[in-house]
Amino acid sequence: MTASAPGEFVGMVEAQVSLAVKAIDKATRAVVLQNEQGEETVITASDAVKNFDQIKVGDRVVASYTQTLVMKLKKGGGDLRVRIDSSSQQSAKPGDKPAAAVVDDVAFIADVDAVDRKTQMITLRGAKKTVKLKIKDPEQLKLINKGDQIEGVYSEAVAVSVLPAAAK
Repeated sequence: MTASAPGEFVGMVEAQVSLAVKAIDKATRAVVLQNEQGEETVITASDAVKNFDQIKVGDRVVASYTQTLVMKLKKGGGDLRVRIDSSSQQSAKPGDKPAAAVVDDVAFIADVDAVDRKTQMITLRGAKKTVKLKIKDPEQLKLINKGDQIEGVYSEAVAVSVLPAAAK
């Protein structure tokens, strides 16, 4: 988490992996993927994977994962606790290499139920669950009190695509 302004927080985690297609069993839809260290993983593509027949040995499978959390402190609170879930999906067009992306968002307003300044932990009670967060910035932590609210959006995005093998 990093502060973007007093009472505002932004956090992000990103990861990406690229694997080579080493072998394909079209009958079982099994694909052998190999990482840069030579380790192999076998996955079985479900019928939901469109354009499976476009995958060739030597292609690269690229998977990206992103998590973001944006929060804003609402001094004094008073709003209803809220949770709104939304999701969007995309997939490859017919004839293209397989690709898909899913984005899940949770918009929320949560009550600050507890503030532990020694451990730098706050307890947030939302509409559906309670979570504890560590606030590393002591200046930001000073602003938060029991009874305040946090408004925010948590997002998770996963994208997977198959890229053609490099030309030789």
